Formats: sequence, C-alpha cells, structure tokens
Amino acid sequence: MQIVARTDRTKYDVFRWRYELSVPKKLALAIGVAGLTGLLAQTRILLPWSPVPVTGQTFAVLLAGVLLGRWWGGISLAIYAGVGAAGLSWFSGWSGGLGHLAGPTGGYVIGFILAALFLGYFTDTYIRSRSFLSMLALMLFANFVLIYVPGLLQLGLWVRSVTGEPVTFTTLLGMGAIPFIPGDITKAVMAAAIARGITPKLAYNGEVDKGKWTNWRIP
Repeated sequence: MQIVARTDRTKYDVFRWRYELSVPKKLALAIGVAGLTGLLAQTRILLPWSPVPVTGQTFAVLLAGVLLGRWWGGISLAIYAGVGAAGLSWFSGWSGGLGHLAGPTGGYVIGFILAALFLGYFTDTYIRSRSFLSMLALMLFANFVLIYVPGLLQLGLWVRSVTGEPVTFTTLLGMGAIPFIPGDITKAVMAAAIARGITPKLAYNGEVDKGKWTNWRIP
C-alpha cells in the first residue's frame, strides 16, 4: 500500500509541477515533444497506392496533450508544423518546407494540433478522463475525427489539383483512412494505457469533477 501511495503521490507531484511551470520551461517541454513527433515521423511505411505513409508520429500527438496539458500540447504540435513549414526537415521522410503543408499530408499535420488541444483540455479539466476507457474513447475521437477529417479534406483537394478530376469518397478513404485504421487503433490503445498509468487521479488544478468522479468511476 505504501508503494501505491508513494507512486500516486509522485504522479500528482509531477503533474502539479508541470502545471505550475513558468512559460519558458513549458515552451522548452513543448519543443521537446515537437522534436519527439519529428523523430517518430521518420518511422514510416510507404504505400504504393497512396501519397500518405503510415508513420509513428500520431503516437506522440496523442500523448502530447496528456503530457503538456491544456494549450501546451497544441502549442507543441503548432511548433512542429510551423518550424517544419519554415524549413526544418523533421516531417516524414526528413522533409520540410511550406510545400509539405500544402501537400497531401498537410491536413493531417493541422489535425495534430486540434487533437493535442482537445486531449490536453480533457486531461487538465476532468479527472474522469484519465481512466483507460475514457482516455481511449477521447483518443479515438481525436484520431479519427480531428485528424482524419482535415487530413482527408486536404488530400482530396491535392488529388484533384494533381489529376484535374475530383476523387470519389471511396477512393479517398482507401488512400487516406482505411489502411491506417489498425495501426491507429493500436497506437491509441498504447497511448491510453500510458496515459492511465502516468496521470494522477487527484486534482492538481481545480478540475471540475473534483470530489465527484469516484461516484461514477470507470477503469
């Protein structure tokens, strides 16, 4: 019991420390997570029928909001997008430049920012969101709605600009969604398990369900 209590206390202290950090230190952490995203972007599998590769970067995206919290998870991915667009070669395939954001995968990168903002908000606002099932549901929504929707929209526009013809919805799904579903579910399960293990079940910044969540707690 003492080990469990000590572990719980350590998690609380770490997240309280993270919440109370100065802006320069939060910015440093955000740059670090952006760098991690860039590294995982190089873990990729090219698909012969699609300009969108399978990559590992969404794993970092799903954890960015959990690790950095409200706003700063999104800021870290905005740094990733902005610095990459400025020319730093840390997009998939060690690429960079504004052309990457205007290309077939640029919409997914914009979706990364939305997903991190969304997950950071829930992590810092609701204790209940830190359970495994709640976090998994939030991560699946972030992945398949907040990332896929802008990703598919831009992919469709890019294909039309290249071919001169509109792409069918079925073809678009085959290029930019269906091949990635198994891997994205696996990454979401892994990220949710990590989030469940590292996040405190105590309020560290006045969460709205403080003192209430245990009455309807799920695993």
